[in-house]
Amino acid sequence: MLNAADDLLVEQGFAGTTIEGIATRAGVAKQTIYRWWKSKVDILLDALADDAREALAWHEPAGTAAEDLVAHLHRVADFFQEPAGQVFQALLGHAQLDMDAAASLRTGFLREQRERDLEGLRVTVQRHTGSEPGEEILDRLTDLLLGPLYYRVLVFGQQADKALLDASAHLVLELAARSAASDE
Repeated sequence: MLNAADDLLVEQGFAGTTIEGIATRAGVAKQTIYRWWKSKVDILLDALADDAREALAWHEPAGTAAEDLVAHLHRVADFFQEPAGQVFQALLGHAQLDMDAAASLRTGFLREQRERDLEGLRVTVQRHTGSEPGEEILDRLTDLLLGPLYYRVLVFGQQADKALLDASAHLVLELAARSAASDE
């Protein structure tokens, strides 16, 4: 059912995706879907959370901190081109018009992903600087790391290029090193 929801959203857009269409595509009765989800937003949120957990995961260190950050940013950029990334974009758009959808998105998927991003960046910064970043600086560095990518994709509808991803990663590590040096 989650895959059917993803597929329909990509094919027909948010407005064209219905519970009836999802049920038909999944080969189940509409009542089966309503047993688990109360709306198409709820099923799309579950599909997004399921797909993004792996696609947006921070990987174990494989290179330098800069190489690992750039690789992570490339995975995030690639995610936006996948069906799950298109679900995310559709839900963000819908959330601008529906306060309940916005609250569900923020308290669910976005909060969980933010926690994963904070922890992934914490580990990378600590490896890069040799010290634990403070919560406030880590919060800001996370915004600086991901903000340009999200802005490019969500506001302008463009793919983030390698130069942007490289610059974001290097800037974040430079600022992390400066912060660590000033704490000493």
